[in-house]
Amino acid sequence: MLNTRLVTWALSLWTAITFVVCVVYGLVTPQSLGMQQFLEMVLPAFKWLTWWGFLLGLAESFLYGAYAGLVFCPVYNLLQRRWGAQTGQKA
Repeated sequence: MLNTRLVTWALSLWTAITFVVCVVYGLVTPQSLGMQQFLEMVLPAFKWLTWWGFLLGLAESFLYGAYAGLVFCPVYNLLQRRWGAQTGQKA
């Protein structure tokens, strides 16, 4: 069974760190590789290279991770309760 709080925090921090890595990557690589366009497509209201855009993108990324954890853990735990005990048995 997964701890929903732990997984939610882990995914939230992971997506926030990944956002920062993507921004740094976008700053050190040529614009033709498209990191700016990618972030502007996947994060609503995100604007490249503004403080407001960076903080908004960081918050949105964190919340996307929280959403993933809050949805994934209950589904996983439900399936684990339903079929997890049968994993070691032959049909």
